[in-house]
Amino acid sequence: MHAWYCDTLSGPEGLVWDERPTPEPGPGEVRVRVKAASLNFPDILIVQGKYQFKPALPFVPGAEFAGIIDALGEGVQGLAVGMPVAALGGTGGFGSHALVNAAQVMPLPPGFALTDAAAFAFTYGTVHHGLIDRGQLRAGETVLVLGAAGGIGTAAIQVAKAAGATVIAAASTDEKCAVCRAQGADHVLNYGAGGVESAAALRDALKAVTGGRGVDVVLDPVGGALAEAAFRSIAWRGRYLVVGFADGQIPALPWNLPLLKGASIVGVFWGDFVRREPAANARMLGELAQWYGQGRIRPVIDQVLPLGRLAEAYARVAGRQVLGKMVVVPDGEAGEAGAT
Repeated sequence: MHAWYCDTLSGPEGLVWDERPTPEPGPGEVRVRVKAASLNFPDILIVQGKYQFKPALPFVPGAEFAGIIDALGEGVQGLAVGMPVAALGGTGGFGSHALVNAAQVMPLPPGFALTDAAAFAFTYGTVHHGLIDRGQLRAGETVLVLGAAGGIGTAAIQVAKAAGATVIAAASTDEKCAVCRAQGADHVLNYGAGGVESAAALRDALKAVTGGRGVDVVLDPVGGALAEAAFRSIAWRGRYLVVGFADGQIPALPWNLPLLKGASIVGVFWGDFVRREPAANARMLGELAQWYGQGRIRPVIDQVLPLGRLAEAYARVAGRQVLGKMVVVPDGEAGEAGAT
């Protein structure tokens, strides 16, 4: 098989394109012929050795991918060779073939585009688990989404709207705010240059939008300098969903804030939810697949690039230029990864 191999934890620039033996699936595993893979922020961290999941070297990065099952390991039931699936395997997506635990694949219904499937499970799984399960979002509540033009953010807008919430989307440029509005956001806030750059300005803007009441749920995949201002803008019994720290800075909040607001700081770790509660996760992904079929949600794809241009895709993600999700497909298939 051909793949981008991580032999040393030197970052994306250290990845090596190479041909090595195609692995055979072990008990409980399937082998997927990869037709599309997406990039998520952890894909940067994992090749730097900075992510909580640390696979043994060498490995092929690419946590999230879609393709066709071409081999089954011993004991696998309910799946078949030739079946189109999406997978969140942790590794393997940036190659021609990948091994994945059978429990971590999602059979795709007819009409589910493989490029969409490769950009689906991580973001929508995280967001649904965060907003609906951990955040207990109810129809009529108000959600603030930080970093709202990224993969997590655009998925959050769609899921929150599907749940009947009012959505305030915050992003760092006018272009990104326009993407958020196109996904159904009721209000948009630009917190970049020329926007609500300061904490005080963000609080004033949120106070104006909510009529002084505050937001019921904050979904934060960013962390960083504006986290405290967002928390100070939360309503009574609000829920602050800690998803990630794309800003690179883990914020420190004064402990009196949740006390005074009667509010909750809620961790959202979908990866461990998948491991600990696989049946609940399967039900959730089934519901999300139904929503996709009904047209209620659909991944926002920034670009579809050939796998040979993976370095360019990494650079775009690292530079926070991505609107939605980056997807890579086998060289020569950039225009071919359509519906199953």
